[in-house]
Amino acid sequence: MERKKQLVRDQVSRLVNWGHWFAFFNGLLAMLVGVRYLATVGFPDNLIGWGYLAISTLGHFTFLAFIVYLVLLFPVTLILPYSRILRGYAAIVATIGICALLYDTVIYGEYGMHLSPFAFDLAFADLNSLLQGASVFITPLVVFVIELILANGLWKRIDRIQRRNVGNKLVAAIGICFVSSHLVHIWADAADVTAVTRFDDAYPISYPATAKTFMENHGIDGSSSVVEPFQKRLNYPQNPLQCRLPQNRHPNVLIVAIDSFRADQDDMQTMPFFHQFAAQNMNFTEHYSGGNQFNSGMFSLLYGLQGSYMDSDDLDYTSPLLTQTFKQEHYAMAMFSVQSNLETAKPDAIFKDFEMHIADESLGSAMADIRNIDSFNQWRRQQSGQWFALLNLRAPEDYDTPVGFLGVQTVKSDKTLKPAQKVLFNQYRQSLNFIDQQLKQLIEALPKDTVIVVAGVNGKVFTSSSDEARHDLSPTNVKVPLVIHWPDTPSAEVNYRSSHYGIVPTLMTQVLGCTNAPTDYSAGRHLLQPDDSTWLYVGDNRVFAIYQQHEITVIDRHGKYRIYNADYSKRLRKKMSAPELLDVMREGRRLYNH
Repeated sequence: MERKKQLVRDQVSRLVNWGHWFAFFNGLLAMLVGVRYLATVGFPDNLIGWGYLAISTLGHFTFLAFIVYLVLLFPVTLILPYSRILRGYAAIVATIGICALLYDTVIYGEYGMHLSPFAFDLAFADLNSLLQGASVFITPLVVFVIELILANGLWKRIDRIQRRNVGNKLVAAIGICFVSSHLVHIWADAADVTAVTRFDDAYPISYPATAKTFMENHGIDGSSSVVEPFQKRLNYPQNPLQCRLPQNRHPNVLIVAIDSFRADQDDMQTMPFFHQFAAQNMNFTEHYSGGNQFNSGMFSLLYGLQGSYMDSDDLDYTSPLLTQTFKQEHYAMAMFSVQSNLETAKPDAIFKDFEMHIADESLGSAMADIRNIDSFNQWRRQQSGQWFALLNLRAPEDYDTPVGFLGVQTVKSDKTLKPAQKVLFNQYRQSLNFIDQQLKQLIEALPKDTVIVVAGVNGKVFTSSSDEARHDLSPTNVKVPLVIHWPDTPSAEVNYRSSHYGIVPTLMTQVLGCTNAPTDYSAGRHLLQPDDSTWLYVGDNRVFAIYQQHEITVIDRHGKYRIYNADYSKRLRKKMSAPELLDVMREGRRLYNH
């Protein structure tokens, strides 16, 4: 009886040793599959990147394989210590794991996210376009055969492998790689070494330690910096532009982009001039910015693309087609803004075509706005030919007015606002009234044949917390005024939904005479044509919202989502509609070469 127990213990010990080696070799196999992730994010371009990638890849995938062994194989080893059963079972588990990893590489390549319940629902609805050909059925069979060969081969040679006594050394090496990769990432995160941090989201279930968490755990205040992976090559525009200026009609164009300009505050009492100006021109009453911050709002206004393209490397060197075309048509071009906005703007080339005029902000954003308007007027008077100008006003973002400014009377705010928000609400109205007076002086001095676009860059929520404002994708933070003055065109009130994505196609066709389909270079349609799309993308590539008729879905970069009702006042307990999200994802990859 004692000998029988000993034999069972020896068998279990042998099976455990075999299981460890089986997990190790599957970790190496998973590493080979993991190379597919690098085809999406791009390979390192220096020794630091290659070194980090080597240790993090070895540590991460072998750790994943060991976790799978510990959870799914080790308990079965103790319950059913029979090698044939265990080898077959292990081959099945490993095949499922490797195939899931392969499927995850496809999901990541298409959508930029890893498998999750959300991503699985999305991919399942788009299964036909993701999985094509006989490889869908052949690959699992091939992987299963490889796993059976590996399982049986290791079992036959386990005693020989054990006698070499290399297991402890391998465990130590893998452990060092695993710990070292996290230590290197802490340093890279603190020093903003993008050669390392750009791989943060490349691998599934990867949570590298950051300087912020490390410092917080040790009582030090810190912040992390995460850099998005590299993208595929951008095809922008999809077809060469066909543009020809209409004869005898070369209007000057001015875009007045006002930061934090809410659509529900441009009333007669707060902004009497702008309210009248809107009534006399084309007033888009259901207009939305493409983002809730300056960078995403301005990106959607000038590029006409949804925020998922903001971190494309190609756009760091490619200015908006709108400004490129104005420049090619020999328009004088200038932008008037403040340094704090330029520092947050993305991508790097967004303002490349403009002659830059930067106002001093040391006395406040309201005084900077006055200086920018004066600078624009001076620049305009110096032009002898056609010009295109972008005038960016910032006072509402900071609730700012000049010293001694006498604005509008305080009014009763909404009951739902907190006491601090009520103060901000009335101060915000003062800043809008200041902007209204500046618009009056500006617009009345312009030549009558000037095309004037007045739009909010983004909306505004009444908070002093920049972090809270950054994560708020409610209508108050994205619904903005848009008024366009077309010379010799009657006034009109447009009540269907429009967005910043339509401004570029409108100017390209109406002013620059471009005949391309807007889809060649934009996510929008001509503003005078109702958009038949059932959804609207708002945000950047980290957190964004999908606006539909009766609900708003907010999604973060990890695929977690929350659904709200149309006015953002109540969270809904329901699943997301996959068809609309598929359209969003297709639009987000439409301009990339595949």
